[in-house]
Amino acid sequence: MSSSLLTSAGEVLVRTRDESFVELARRINALAARGPATVALSGGSTPKAFYAWASATGALTPQALARVTWHVSDERCVPLGSDDSNFGHAARGLLDPLGVPAARRQPWPVELAPAAAAAAYEAAWQAQPNRAYDLCVLGLGDDSHIASLWPQCPLIGAPGLPRFVATEWPGRGWRLTITEAGLAQCGSVVVLVNGQSKAAALLSVCAGEFEPARYPGQVLRALAHKVTWLADAAAASAL
Repeated sequence: MSSSLLTSAGEVLVRTRDESFVELARRINALAARGPATVALSGGSTPKAFYAWASATGALTPQALARVTWHVSDERCVPLGSDDSNFGHAARGLLDPLGVPAARRQPWPVELAPAAAAAAYEAAWQAQPNRAYDLCVLGLGDDSHIASLWPQCPLIGAPGLPRFVATEWPGRGWRLTITEAGLAQCGSVVVLVNGQSKAAALLSVCAGEFEPARYPGQVLRALAHKVTWLADAAAASAL
């Protein structure tokens, strides 16, 4: 049964996976109906399932395909053809099947060294100094990470950061990621959360003691007015 909960980290909409996908597509289409828009997708199994669903159902309108410029909120420093590339998965699963032109795709410049790639990506936004994505789609890790902000990540709470940076995740290599400053400049944030394995993480983010270095998703509490969690019943079971 669908329900909604107001939490310190934003509204949690409890939906089936496909109902969540319908809601995400609705929001993308609504943005495009108002004019050109930027949407950042995410990595992980649930976004991949959304790509397959959206491609199969035709859920995105012609306006969305014509007006949205597509990004990813964080990326591994690997070629787009790699199976580890977040944008590569978005391209193969969604953008290619729907015929989205190159002009509407803005991947991170992973051909550059990490710091240079982040600087170049940030520079592309300089004409819009107080704005990031119109819609940022995130996932939530079992450890409560979002984007490439992981537990004990030195970026969390660090002052004066740009919107987009490079960071080395211990044991997982270099990543390119949106920061808290970037998230604060997004028009809205939607987090897809599915499965029992995410229940403890969602609880810690939405209702746990405030320890963002331990539970990075808690940084979204500062943006609760524009954050929506699309969670299935299993993921929301502990709330």
